Amino acid sequence: MDVLVVGAGEMGTWFGASVDADLAYADTDPGAAERAAETTGGRAVALDTAERFDAVCLAVPMSVVGAAVATHAERAERALLDLSGVMAGPVEAMREHAPDRERVSLHPLFAANAAPGRVAVVPDRPGEVTDRLRADLAERGNDLFETTGEEHDRAMRTVQAQAHAAVLAYGLAGEPVDERFHTPVSRRLSDLVERVTDGTPRVYAEIQATFGGAEAVAAAADRLADADDEAFEVLYREAGR
Repeated sequence: MDVLVVGAGEMGTWFGASVDADLAYADTDPGAAERAAETTGGRAVALDTAERFDAVCLAVPMSVVGAAVATHAERAERALLDLSGVMAGPVEAMREHAPDRERVSLHPLFAANAAPGRVAVVPDRPGEVTDRLRADLAERGNDLFETTGEEHDRAMRTVQAQAHAAVLAYGLAGEPVDERFHTPVSRRLSDLVERVTDGTPRVYAEIQATFGGAEAVAAAADRLADADDEAFEVLYREAGR
């Protein structure tokens, strides 16, 4: 089976390294495609290649995945997949542009350097090709679970957008302190700030733009700041639920 991976960044390279296929990579940065090909034993092709492949996997930013589906669907002879991180929109785009092909949306819920891990799967139109690719991911130790695009995107508002906003807000509001003063809670929060800010700002900005959630975190902080003792106790217990 031959697979074209469009988007030769961290997750595109992870996908290529995780499946048993003849790999080709295409990227807006030809050098990235070359590096991914060298890393995984594949080859680089032009972004506008005229070749067709058994499967095309779109590992592109969330803001451009719809356009990428429209552009690259014709290169998929049998199956089209994406792992952009948002699901409802790409699934709809794949239905429109690849109605007669297998369609699966994947979201690895981890960074590539933390693999293997859990992978959310929307099997919109599964088949032999996508089943083989999913089996490859499972054989690599990943835990795949099925969901819907709507359920996934609703969850990402909390587990990604709001979680990141809360962590970054703590990092922005806090002041440097002597390490001896850290409590178990503050130490964990500081570690999370270091983890989140060791990534790519554009990725986190796209998550906020796609799923929202920062406003809700800010509103919750305002509720806590304005609460008297009785109201604070109510909010405290509400948070625990």
